[in-house]
Amino acid sequence: MSRRVPDLSVYLVTDRLLSRGRGLVDVVLAAVRGGATLVQLRDKDVPARETLALGRALLERLRPLGVPLIVNDRVDLALAMGADGVHVGQGDLPPEVARRLLGPDALVGLSITGAEDLPTLDPAVVDYAGVGPIFPTGSKPDATPALGLEELVRLRRLLPVPAVAIGGISAANAAAVVAAGADGVSVVSAICSADDCEVAASTLVRAVREGRARRGAL
Repeated sequence: MSRRVPDLSVYLVTDRLLSRGRGLVDVVLAAVRGGATLVQLRDKDVPARETLALGRALLERLRPLGVPLIVNDRVDLALAMGADGVHVGQGDLPPEVARRLLGPDALVGLSITGAEDLPTLDPAVVDYAGVGPIFPTGSKPDATPALGLEELVRLRRLLPVPAVAIGGISAANAAAVVAAGADGVSVVSAICSADDCEVAASTLVRAVREGRARRGAL
């Protein structure tokens, strides 16, 4: 059975601590107005009930806009709120278990931090890979060492599913990341901490288009 392919162009990962006191719903909606194509709700160290309420509020606003909402790590919360899917890391619930629980229509993403993780990705189960960190990042203190663009090029050639790059990505380097083979860019602070989240997202949209044009010219 073929599943839908998510638009990974500008993939926002939420972070309330980096949102400068603004409500996450406001941050997300501004980003979507600017062109964000997918939202991952990452709400660590917050009571599950609070995350559930936030997720439901986001879904109420994002569904009419056709923008998927997926949940970081927590398959139980994704199920409870009716989210579009889940993103799991190498130390989280195995993707095949997430797929079995969420069903065939859900989006399931998997973090790939290096070539050693590739055997954990079954394209019959996983819809996309989150590859990174590409550059050093401050939004995830426990991140593995940065891969760099050359390793991104190599990994993208080996991956059987679309790949979104994450880690230290900004408007200044997003085009280079996409030119190196990424299908899109995943950002946290580049949008959440921006003065204007809508403008930040639209700037990233332009950078992604530029990167695709560069790649097509090679």
